[in-house]
Amino acid sequence: MRASRIRRMRESERHRERERERERERERERERERREREREREREERERERERERERERERERERERERREREKREREKREREREREREREREREREREREIERGRPS
Repeated sequence: MRASRIRRMRESERHRERERERERERERERERERREREREREREERERERERERERERERERERERERREREKREREKREREREREREREREREREREREIERGRPS
């Protein structure tokens, strides 16, 4: 009677210990999964940040390109105006020569 009760108590204690160990194992597994999800979330966030940085760099590059084209356009227009002024001066010198020739001719 007494021996069987002790045996049942011991078996019951072993059973509770196995249950506690299984619960600890499940807890470790949940923790491992939680850390894994956290690492994945951080990795994705870093990747998004790198992508945003690449996009900002592309935007800066487009801006530099736009400024370069604007500058070249202004320089081209400036050279064109300068050439036009030079042609105008040349036409004026030509008209002056014509007038000199006209004045030099006897009427």
